[in-house]
Amino acid sequence: MGSNGSKYHRSTGGGGGGNYDRQHSRQYEPNSPSFHSNTTMAATSNSSSSPSSSRSLNNPFLDDHDQYHQNIRRVLPTRSSENYSKIGDNYNSLEEVVEALQQAGLESSNLIVGIDFTKSNEWTGARCFGRKNLHFLGQDLNPYEQAISIIGRTLSTFDEDNLIPCYGFGDSSTHDTDVFSFFPEDKPCRGFEELLSRYRELVPRINLSGPTSFAPIIENAISIVDSKGGQYHVLVIIADGQVTRSVDTRKDKFSPQEQKTVDAIVKASKYPLSIILVGVGDGPWDLMQKFDDFIPSRAFDNCQFVNFTKIMVKDIPISYKETEFALEALMEIPSQYKATMELQLLGRSRGRGSSEPRRVPMAPPISYNIPAPSFSPNNEFMMRSSSMNMKQQQRATAFQFSRSSSATFSQYNMGSHPLCVVCNNHLVFDYEEDLVYCPACRARMYK
Repeated sequence: MGSNGSKYHRSTGGGGGGNYDRQHSRQYEPNSPSFHSNTTMAATSNSSSSPSSSRSLNNPFLDDHDQYHQNIRRVLPTRSSENYSKIGDNYNSLEEVVEALQQAGLESSNLIVGIDFTKSNEWTGARCFGRKNLHFLGQDLNPYEQAISIIGRTLSTFDEDNLIPCYGFGDSSTHDTDVFSFFPEDKPCRGFEELLSRYRELVPRINLSGPTSFAPIIENAISIVDSKGGQYHVLVIIADGQVTRSVDTRKDKFSPQEQKTVDAIVKASKYPLSIILVGVGDGPWDLMQKFDDFIPSRAFDNCQFVNFTKIMVKDIPISYKETEFALEALMEIPSQYKATMELQLLGRSRGRGSSEPRRVPMAPPISYNIPAPSFSPNNEFMMRSSSMNMKQQQRATAFQFSRSSSATFSQYNMGSHPLCVVCNNHLVFDYEEDLVYCPACRARMYK
């Protein structure tokens, strides 16, 4: 993560103004005073009446989250700044980032893309995407397509062969253990145009599932880097939610999916591989933003999280949004690339000497005889109808519990996370709404 904040003022010529201020805020840098003040706030929030504790008084979920992170911090060593170059938010334009990449000696950035197809995509677009599935294919680009397009236009300068391996994870065929390739025989996409086109062909065939784990896509990227003789790669993971954590997981422990993801990130730091996590949808993203700070010491700081939604909902011109997103996503790449050179990771391949076989991705999902949507206004009705039929089947069992739980919802909120009476999972909801859907089983709840 970056260390010190930087502010810039941008203005455009011509009519209509178009100037705005941007403030970078890195609250969770482990070696900064602000990080330590934030992590100790939970311990004092119950006894303090200061304004800093007001958020925890208004949000019944915050105390448990902060306590969880304090416990994790006690049992896991945080990153050591001596292991990698410190990275600051010191770029004010996309051109400066591209120039820094070139000055760092980066001539090509072999890209790998991973896309989240977990079931939570059906409801995490409630606020930011008009209550539509985040993978909804309509006349306009969905959040996944937007993120892919922006990163593609930015990094195309450094992509010499224009071949992009692309994978999906979290669907009913891969769950949290595998990934599937966009093309048979693990054929890469030829440029971002083909990637976006193939994405639209595949989406109607995919049955969203879960749970969420980034370990399979990271491990697959490691295999690619090793098979390419240790060439530098950038893995872009676009996901709608955090790594799965069940209610049964102790507060001082990682869930199985979290632990495997942490292990994969640590392992990836031994390879010339940068990881960019892009969060689309409504979140929540609090755990994801802190997740990187509780990973044990790595060879170098190889992971960056970017909240795509937070940037795209700003009331500024779309060109500014795209630039800001690209800056946030690529800001750490120059120093990460330098770190791989200093650690002599470039050009090193475990090859046949590795004790682990190369991970082989699964084939693309088979066709469900649903035509691939094109850019047509009628697609919204088609997708909603199809989605509605699937949801009715998937929620048939949960529906019988919904009314019985409506009168007693409040008794499950006993100063902690309210739990779903059907699957015992945590509920996430908008306090202004009366109707609540469990994010796990989609059972309906009422306050």
